[in-house]
This record gives sequence, structure tokens and C-alpha cells, in this order.
Amino acid sequence: MTTLLTRDWDVRFRRRGHGASKELHPNRKPEEAAPQPVRLSRVARLMALALRFETLLRTGVVANCAELARLGHVSRARISQILNLLHLAPDLQEELLLLTRPGRGRDPIHLARLQPIAAQFDWGRQRRLWRELRAATGTAVGEAPVGR
Repeated sequence: MTTLLTRDWDVRFRRRGHGASKELHPNRKPEEAAPQPVRLSRVARLMALALRFETLLRTGVVANCAELARLGHVSRARISQILNLLHLAPDLQEELLLLTRPGRGRDPIHLARLQPIAAQFDWGRQRRLWRELRAATGTAVGEAPVGR
């Protein structure tokens, strides 16, 4: 006599973008799924990169910005744009490092929108412009933009 055994599996497929391969998540219930990791915004990563570049330049590991550009396969102008973030007030730099990306869509704050703020010598003026930019984009520190 043969006993037939069956087993039920709950299999979920998820696609990431058009044309992407499917991801298989067997034996997981939706509530058991791992929490989504925090996604840093692009300007947060650029701010961290600017701080790293500054360290490399100060310690003499890299001779100058031209060498940084060659190593990073970018233009010297791009290196200058990234290093301009170091002209921001320290508290604004900290806020930039804590910015996260929205769950979907694009980052509301771009490097180009920060350049005029970094060009201001007065930190008080920088802070006012930063508050205006945050209000215009609906972005708060450490969280994704509202309504995006």
C-alpha cells in the first residue's frame, strides 16, 4: 500500500522593475518578511563622499582634485561640485547625511539645488535657504518626503 503525501507551499514572486527577473520568496508570510533597509538619498551619499575626499586630500593620500577626478573617472568640475558641500554649515552637513530616499520615485533634493546654498558665505543665510528648500520639497530630517 502506497501512501501519498502532499505538502502545500506558499510561494510569492516579486518583480523589481520592468523586465527584471522574478525573486522567489518561499515559505514566507508577508508579516515575516524582513524590514526594508533605510535607503539614503543621493545627496547624503555625496556628502559622505565629500567628507571622505577631504580626508584623502588632508592626509596626502591623494595629491589634488585632479588626481581624485582621474581615480574616480569623473571630471574635475564634478569633484568640485561634490567638495562644495563642505562649505555648508556643519549642522546642514549633518542633516544631509541623515536624509533618506522616498519609497518610490526620485529624490526631491538634488546636488544642483544645494550648490546655491553652499555658495553663501553666511551660515545663517544657508540655514534659511535650507529651510526653504526643505519646505518646498516636503522633506524632513531622517525621513522620506511627504506625499511623494
